[in-house]
Amino acid sequence: MPVLLPVSGDASFRRYFRAQLPDGRHYIVMDAPPQQEDCHPFVQVAQLLRAGGVNVPHIVHANLPQGWLVLSDFGDTTLLAALQNQSAHESANGLYLAAIQTLVGIQRVVPGDAVPPYDRERLLRELQLFEDWYLVRHLGVTVSAAERAALDVLFARLLDNIAAQPVVLVHRDYHSRNLMVTERGLGVLDFQDAVAGAITYDLVSLLRDAYVAWDEAQVIDWAVRYWEQARRAGLPVQTDFGAFYRDFEWMGLQRHLKVLGIFARLNVRDGKPAYLNDIPRVLAYVRAAAVRYRECFPLLALLDRVSETPVLQQYTF
Repeated sequence: MPVLLPVSGDASFRRYFRAQLPDGRHYIVMDAPPQQEDCHPFVQVAQLLRAGGVNVPHIVHANLPQGWLVLSDFGDTTLLAALQNQSAHESANGLYLAAIQTLVGIQRVVPGDAVPPYDRERLLRELQLFEDWYLVRHLGVTVSAAERAALDVLFARLLDNIAAQPVVLVHRDYHSRNLMVTERGLGVLDFQDAVAGAITYDLVSLLRDAYVAWDEAQVIDWAVRYWEQARRAGLPVQTDFGAFYRDFEWMGLQRHLKVLGIFARLNVRDGKPAYLNDIPRVLAYVRAAAVRYRECFPLLALLDRVSETPVLQQYTF
């Protein structure tokens, strides 16, 4: 009989176990209750990525009606764990260059009809999590009519920018907890929510990660490395890096405002307070990008009102 050992959970209802067989073989078992989770997208996207040469787990067995999968085992070393080792900074550049190369490989996969579009309506719903869960339910803040109107204007501008960006296959959670350091290079996990969306989204997830931060000079250096590789691969990035980086920052604002709402919701609704520890890092990303664009000053003013460490000294709605 195999021995099942808990490996990890995540922000969803999925659970993961390592099955150790008497002959030494081991696999990962995903338990995804069908009432809350649908395994079909995982299987479909795994097949799409594997066909495109991306290192994703092999599906050894699937029982979709009961909501469980048996997967090949990538081990325990996430990119985040590798970075937290004693020699993390010595190896960080190589790891991130590998992650960038893997991302370019993902973006070269044609999504076709296999994944849904990351459209304006969906992006807006995500932005609204910032007010509904982070401001109102987490902080207990009442947003004024003027503040809400200003947010609506900013959100529309963000969405206009995102809608104008080239569309590629988007992993949607391409960060240090979902990349595994394996003997075959980086392995990619948690891709079941893949969509067809803006080309900068996954790069933001990687370089402005909710779980590990790098200084701006390093982020720009890696963004340039990605941009150069993407151009060589024929991906439709902006020909001017400055324009590309502005798209990157505006995509990041959408993602990080959403993440603030999700982390607050995980605590308030789902009883998972650990994600609150990562809110200051995400909030710092929002402030660092927003302060560079006058269109974002109303957002900074709102954040200043609810914070003990204001950035914008004065703004009148």
